[in-house]
Amino acid sequence: MLDGKRIAILAEEDFEDFEFMESSRALREVGARVIVVGSGSRETYNGRRGKVTVRVDATADQICPADFDAVIIPGGYAPDNMRMYPTMIDLVKIAYGMGKVIAAICHGPQLLISAGMIKGRKVTSWPSLAVDLRNAGADWVDEPVVQDDNLITSRKCSDLPRFNRAIILALKTEDGLRTWLD
Repeated sequence: MLDGKRIAILAEEDFEDFEFMESSRALREVGARVIVVGSGSRETYNGRRGKVTVRVDATADQICPADFDAVIIPGGYAPDNMRMYPTMIDLVKIAYGMGKVIAAICHGPQLLISAGMIKGRKVTSWPSLAVDLRNAGADWVDEPVVQDDNLITSRKCSDLPRFNRAIILALKTEDGLRTWLD
């Protein structure tokens, strides 16, 4: 279904274990090639719940956004750590500008704020980020999944089936974009 599609899933210390693993699994299951991209601070990163350790395939400064069809930002404490690295911010900002699918769940939109890409966009997230996102100019809503053009956001682990389905549907369309309907 997604054969030939390349997905960058971002990693940093204290990512949300289930969000990282479930999105990786769902995309691999439909034929996408998932590449773990780290900030460069380590070769391996641990999930915040201690259930998963991942090894990076590349660092943000080693890859070209044009080589990927989507970038996924799992939640947990990792997005706050990611935004300390300009190469992580630039990767997301450049991929977004190229029209690539950018998908962030839970605290993932923290990186979107740092990339300056949410002003005027409809988004969702973990509820505690609503104020930060609104202050950055986003239209925050409390919905399981929100797609605004090439930006897909979601709230939490229980929304993962819908989040993953939205990413897969967006990548299946000819132009990489799709309005996701329940």
